[in-house]
Amino acid sequence: MKTIAIDFETANEERGSACSVGLAWVENGQVVRVEERLIRPRDMRFSSFNISIHGIRPETVEDAPEFPEVMDEFLDDFQGATMIAHNAAFDFSVLRACFDKYRQSYPTFSYLCSVKMSQKIWPQLPSHKLNIIAGHLGLRFVHHNAAEDALVCASAAIQMAKSIEVPEIRDIPSKIGMVAGKVHSTGYEPCTMRRR
Repeated sequence: MKTIAIDFETANEERGSACSVGLAWVENGQVVRVEERLIRPRDMRFSSFNISIHGIRPETVEDAPEFPEVMDEFLDDFQGATMIAHNAAFDFSVLRACFDKYRQSYPTFSYLCSVKMSQKIWPQLPSHKLNIIAGHLGLRFVHHNAAEDALVCASAAIQMAKSIEVPEIRDIPSKIGMVAGKVHSTGYEPCTMRRR
């Protein structure tokens, strides 16, 4: 059972405009691999707002592969994995929008939202943004770099599992009343908290 944290940066306000993806693999309570890939969006429209956040410009990605080629490298890993993202609704909507744009079917995996998990596990934090959680855990990172964001998301999820004494990140939902999201060839179900 693979556990992988994922983070996307987008070129503009459209979810299908991924320009970078970061991935962090977790095994036995440790991050064992981190990867980042630049992605050339099909429509090379970059908004100044997005550039100001992540610093990726059209010339940064002009020689990068498009989404299908980048994803080809990782699809086998995604299949059947537990995926995690910080604000999963955003990252998995980017993933789906990009697959939709290229008329490709989705891989099958379950996913967790580390924002929702942290709100439940660390309610005392003033905010549950990634930089606040990184500060809480004493982690230094370059925010809005996809690989660094994925690494902090993975590291935070490892710490959350330890703090509620479950053996694996995928065991967190059952302990905190979360329903894992699912992505599959026919669609998706969101990651939610059970109502009391």
